[in-house]
Amino acid sequence: MMSTLGYNYVLRSAIFLLVSGVFFSGAVRGAAGQEEIRVAVATNFMRPMDAIAGDFEKQTGTRVKRSSSATGMLYSQIVNSAPFDLFLAADEKRPELLYQQGLCEEPFVYASGRVVLWSNRVDLGGTENWLQVILGDEILRVAIANPETAPYGEAAMQTIKKAGIEQKLQKLLVYGQNIGQAFQYGQQGAADMAFVAQSFALSEQGRKGKTWLLPEAPPVVQKGCILKNSAQREAVLEFVAYLQTEQSKTILSAFGYE
Repeated sequence: MMSTLGYNYVLRSAIFLLVSGVFFSGAVRGAAGQEEIRVAVATNFMRPMDAIAGDFEKQTGTRVKRSSSATGMLYSQIVNSAPFDLFLAADEKRPELLYQQGLCEEPFVYASGRVVLWSNRVDLGGTENWLQVILGDEILRVAIANPETAPYGEAAMQTIKKAGIEQKLQKLLVYGQNIGQAFQYGQQGAADMAFVAQSFALSEQGRKGKTWLLPEAPPVVQKGCILKNSAQREAVLEFVAYLQTEQSKTILSAFGYE
């Protein structure tokens, strides 16, 4: 049998290891919490977001963990308690709805973009008139993001209706879950043309194709908001301030945003 002295030694050692383990575990979680913010980003804004977040991480040491999807889908996730600190939407409506529901702080405008028509088929670049091109006999499929969940898809649909070609295009439209998928359809040949955010058209892959500006298209004003359940408010505020710097504005301009 173990002696009293041996028993006490084992007990003290076990308690020391247990307490040390709890302290060490807590310290790791605390450090990780201070160094990471979680941002829900609309698909159209992922490219400039990657560049801005990369610069921010280098300057501050704070990691920016990004989750991308259509604005409507991200909104639903947030309403259902998804653990985000910041929401960068592709519209004004969803952040304002979250504000009305008491789930976020007052929304702010961080960018304004435009929808364009893009094609991977450079042989279609013979005319600058987008209506003439899209109504051509050689166009069989046109990709568009779901107007119900993707603001740039909604802007594209408004443009189609304003131009009076909704009925003519109805059978040609191929719907993507978000603007990124619409671009992918055009890039891979699943669609002859695609309505995309200008940021996609200005990307490395986008520049290989042909882009048509849409005079009828409304600007897409994008708002963001800090979520009430964020435990990293100071770090989030620091990142929001960084979005307003000249360095970030230069990146926004390069991707076609105002």
